[in-house]
Amino acid sequence: MAKRTLPILKHFLTSPSPSPSPSHALTSIRSVTYMPRPGDGTPRAVTLIPGDGIGPLVTGAVEQVMEAMHAPVYFERYDVHGDMKSMPPDVMDSIRKNKVCLKGGLKTPVGGGVSSLNVQLRKELDLYASLVHCFNLKGLPTRHENVDIVVIRENTEGEYSGLEHEVVPGVVESLKVMTKFCSERIAKYAFEYAYLNNRKVVTAVHKANIMKLADGLFLESCREIASKYPGIKYNEIIVDNCCMQLVSKPEQFDVMVTPNLYGNLVANTAAGIAGGTGVMPGGNVGADHAVFEQGASAGNVGNDKILEQKKANPIALFLSSAMMLRHLQFPSFADRLETSVKRVIAEGKYMTKDLGGDCTTQEITDAVIANLN
Repeated sequence: MAKRTLPILKHFLTSPSPSPSPSHALTSIRSVTYMPRPGDGTPRAVTLIPGDGIGPLVTGAVEQVMEAMHAPVYFERYDVHGDMKSMPPDVMDSIRKNKVCLKGGLKTPVGGGVSSLNVQLRKELDLYASLVHCFNLKGLPTRHENVDIVVIRENTEGEYSGLEHEVVPGVVESLKVMTKFCSERIAKYAFEYAYLNNRKVVTAVHKANIMKLADGLFLESCREIASKYPGIKYNEIIVDNCCMQLVSKPEQFDVMVTPNLYGNLVANTAAGIAGGTGVMPGGNVGADHAVFEQGASAGNVGNDKILEQKKANPIALFLSSAMMLRHLQFPSFADRLETSVKRVIAEGKYMTKDLGGDCTTQEITDAVIANLN
């Protein structure tokens, strides 16, 4: 894989940059210049897991856009599928080396003895924070306006601890594990995110009225961290009321911090409200590694008909890739990609079926590429 670095670097150094038109040059001047550190333009390796179902289709679309932008990244591709018993060691080695991964959906078998590779990946790399950004896109009509919600979910414990056993035939026990350490660090991440992104309110989602010890510990940790951020308003809401409020007045929420299971439900609900799971970006991050993927898990592997017609929606993964580019400190490339995607959606000419159109993945990709400059 490393042998690819030299020809790719040579390509970046020799490829001419497109000359902006006079009008574009006037409108794209930055008021404050981004000053990179020496060496920041060196191409970065990213581990790529196309995944199952529509995954190869939408990750292939991202590869095309990155190549069209001459983005300083190159991909190390690995074939991984959700029915594997464990994540292959060479894939884990690649992610540990590169620190960053882009992935399509991995289908998790329902029931049986095969555990989720998604959960394995988060636990092995300690990707303790999941972030899903759910927001209205101009040109995409929805029931509610002014939706701009960031759902931050604890990723490593809770109901996803995987501690289940059969006590006696017909009786199964599943343990929900909550720790102060994990609760505090996800709360700190949520408040730090709010602080760094000029967000005003953090809402903790819980069920402490029933699970008084487990969710009580989560709330206690959130309150302790909230006291250190006096400039950010802190709220609490019971998860069932949260779901009702989401579908009736979603614009009231800003940043939401949740334990593991609630976060999955809240993020998918918020995504559906804001425009659909096919357009919402997301990622999973820890102290040392980050994995970017479609934000909401619902529909991330698609179905046979969408795959056969090649009409999967690549927008969510395009926007997740923009998040990845910012994470890699390539802000101008992230801006170009995000602006292009938003322009395509606003025009309304190129839409996949889930957004009310009938375009193929390739037609959307071509439209985004055409709008890059």
